Amino acid sequence: MADKQTRRTATHWGVYDIETQADRIASVHPWPLDPDPSPIGQSLDAVDGPTRVRRPAVRKGWLEGGPGQGRRGAEPFVEIDWDTALDLVAGELDRVRRDHGNQAIYAGSYGWASAGRFHHAQSQIHRFMSALGGYSRSVNSYSLAAAEVIVPHVVGHRYGDVQLATTSLNVVAEETDLMICFGGVPLKNAQVQNGGQGQHRTRGLLAQARRNGCRFVNISPIAQDLDRELEAQWLAPRPNSDTAIMLGLAHTLVTENLHDPAFLERYCVGAALFLSYLKGEQDGQPKDADWASGISGLDANDLRQLAREMASSRTMLNVSWSLQRAEHGEQTFWMVIVLAAILGQIGLPGGGFALGYGAVGSVGNGAARHKQPTLPPLPNPVDSFIPVARIADMLESPGKPYSYNGQTRQYPDIRLIYWAGGNPFHHHQDLNRLVEAWQKPETVIVNEPFWTATARHADIVLPATTPLERNDMSGSSADDFLVLMEQVLSPRDSARNDYDIFCGLAMRLRCLDSFSEGRNEAAWLEQIYETFRKQSNQIPDYEALRERGHLQFGGEQAGRVRRILFEDFRRDPDTNPLPTPSGRIEIWSQRIESFQLDDCPPHPAWMPGEEWLGAPRADRFPLHLLTHQPGTRLHSQLDAGAHSRTHKVQGREAVLINPQDANTRGIADGDLVRLFNDRGACLAGARLTADIRPGVICLPTGAWYDPQQPGEAGSLDKHGNPNVLTRDCGTSGLAQGSSAQSCLVEMERFEGEAPPVTAFSPPSLSPAS
Repeated sequence: MADKQTRRTATHWGVYDIETQADRIASVHPWPLDPDPSPIGQSLDAVDGPTRVRRPAVRKGWLEGGPGQGRRGAEPFVEIDWDTALDLVAGELDRVRRDHGNQAIYAGSYGWASAGRFHHAQSQIHRFMSALGGYSRSVNSYSLAAAEVIVPHVVGHRYGDVQLATTSLNVVAEETDLMICFGGVPLKNAQVQNGGQGQHRTRGLLAQARRNGCRFVNISPIAQDLDRELEAQWLAPRPNSDTAIMLGLAHTLVTENLHDPAFLERYCVGAALFLSYLKGEQDGQPKDADWASGISGLDANDLRQLAREMASSRTMLNVSWSLQRAEHGEQTFWMVIVLAAILGQIGLPGGGFALGYGAVGSVGNGAARHKQPTLPPLPNPVDSFIPVARIADMLESPGKPYSYNGQTRQYPDIRLIYWAGGNPFHHHQDLNRLVEAWQKPETVIVNEPFWTATARHADIVLPATTPLERNDMSGSSADDFLVLMEQVLSPRDSARNDYDIFCGLAMRLRCLDSFSEGRNEAAWLEQIYETFRKQSNQIPDYEALRERGHLQFGGEQAGRVRRILFEDFRRDPDTNPLPTPSGRIEIWSQRIESFQLDDCPPHPAWMPGEEWLGAPRADRFPLHLLTHQPGTRLHSQLDAGAHSRTHKVQGREAVLINPQDANTRGIADGDLVRLFNDRGACLAGARLTADIRPGVICLPTGAWYDPQQPGEAGSLDKHGNPNVLTRDCGTSGLAQGSSAQSCLVEMERFEGEAPPVTAFSPPSLSPAS
């Protein structure tokens, strides 16, 4: 029997030592340096599961009839050899760019992909497509689009820069008396960090704050959004009412003279105009606690008391990312900044606001924030983009104008989609609409290790390696570690890494020199590391990194760096102005006013949406569906793995429902249930809990899309993918972000024989004749 070997790899959810025997995973061990390792690593066994793409494959209808023929998602595939596959892909890329221009190729290719710095699929495909002459791309993220657009208008800085500068949780632990968490601080989300995470610190730092006397308030429909050990007060509002709650708190602060007028005068612009709205001088409706209570369902006296406690305490206001993934989601993030400004504690130790503690592991983690090696991008010659969540709009309506951040642009006419390292049939909303829109392009090409729904809806599928099957290095600029990723397993079947795939295409398309610069994997790893090393001080050479296996930055300060958001601005706003037009916090934005958007006024405001529990639609669909990130995997990654599958109910994703709602529908814990609305339906397994507000249910994202009738829009999803139910509309004409958290449904007990889950079975495959 072959000897066991142990090698190290890094993922978005942590670092692991992988023990192998006979080229198979024998066991997975968390990194000893991680104080709170994620159990997601126990699903790495999926690398050898039946879902692997074994050989290049072409959809039969496309192969026999040519581009645009047949039905994606409904047909078998024909396996072919690599040379034939690369010739087909290169020929299609050449045809489309010649006949329609490079802007007709969409390679936005959104997704988390690998944590590796070199073998990162999006970095590879974007570099390749730029070398080929350019492509239509995407901007912003499904997670944060509304925040990414609104935050620079309010405080001037890019959202990502504000996140990196967030007051560190070690400061909160020492200085904060009261932490109000709109949407909680979900530790399941803090398991992950884009680019890797050496140490998980969020749980320990929050626990330290509690031991030091910090009081926590969880304003969320779900009690589990904040760790029970923090002994938080739970206020369970109607979803999508957070802006109204913040306005009610602000009204109490202002009318009871508990606010800080000097801060508003010195550090903000537009306060007087906003206060006029707050007091109801424009519309006759004061935005007081009673008004907020009617919208949110929270007790008005609880809101008044909370506002008074805020004013008498060092108070930190935190919002989860999920709150801006809703109709008018921009308003929630704008309003929390304004509420903190009214309170007057921005820039003070332990006070002010935070945009996403717990959303990922890096927010407030006290890391040294060191730049990391990266594959250098090439400039994209094509100026064509869409907001990332507007894929179906683009495919359905080429040439149609759309608004985005004050611009009016047109959707490109896409003839070819090339995707690598992501899964739009996980991320996107209203999947039944996407199934139809996805039929529009002439060709869809996917690099993919697994037979995901995206691969099943492609024309040409090229089998890619997983991170366990290649060498790389992992690190995030929001983390203290750079970790060498050793190749743990040999590539499965005929899988190739994305770099080799694109080199094969670049050779055929005569752009190999500009794409590869003559380097192989090993040469690139050394090159990007040495480039990084020249930009940094006291960093060992590449051979030393290979001997050590990892680097930790920050020395004795690693994980202990103290940051206070906007501390310098508060100290002297004239010397350290914000990069806004006024140099101050923009409570009222003249720039946004100039955009003249009906759905995004020039100040934060409460605007009811079409889908929330106060809408007329709730008469037909009386349950508000929340679709948060899963605790058992990263998005849809490793859904086929052991850890994810263990937490399913009858093989389906578990949906949380309050016993009151379950009893009225005759649903018991563990029952199979059907969730439905006008957009679609899915099956799930019921989990009854009093930790969710009545009228609200929660079904995590990421269960692999598994329609009962493959390729047919409107088919029942058998596995529990909530995006057959969610709405595919932009947050507003400003950001056009995902509004998935604004979704009304009904639920019923499923009767009869349940259709089997086939999400993890490969499609019908046949060899080329």
